[in-house]
Amino acid sequence: AAFISIQAFPALLDLPQALEVSAVSCGSRHTAVVTRGGELYTWGWGKYGQLGHGNNISCDQARRVEHLVAQGLRVEEVVCGPWTTYVRV
Repeated sequence: AAFISIQAFPALLDLPQALEVSAVSCGSRHTAVVTRGGELYTWGWGKYGQLGHGNNISCDQARRVEHLVAQGLRVEEVVCGPWTTYVRV
């Protein structure tokens, strides 16, 4: 099982340098950000597929949700629930 660190206090996030974040949402154990370019990045606990990467793998590093890019979808808004992530495109 992957170890996911629990960050109880605010911390700096290391995203690729050219990205500008326009929205952030936090779930029970995962986080998602929307960039000004309409891309979605997620990280954290992924047991129920809530990260959107097509698997149940947890990840400590922010990763772009490639499925949305492949479909040509631009993310407008994200809301994380306890074990879910809702995206408006």
